[in-house]
Amino acid sequence: MSPELIARINELAKKNKAEGLTPEETAERDKLRKEYLKEFKAGFQKNILDNLYVVDDEGKEVKVKKKS
Repeated sequence: MSPELIARINELAKKNKAEGLTPEETAERDKLRKEYLKEFKAGFQKNILDNLYVVDDEGKEVKVKKKS
């Protein structure tokens, strides 16, 4: 996730609170938020799957592998 993306989202949020946004800025904000969420979800899911273990019948922790 790029720092520029987050900085621009924050900049638009501050402007919205202070004075409001133009329709173009609102559209840009919405687009940036969708991009941010997409990147966040992709990283979050990968992180969860990389650290996910299940307990087998013998009580041992087994790392979950990606399905082929």
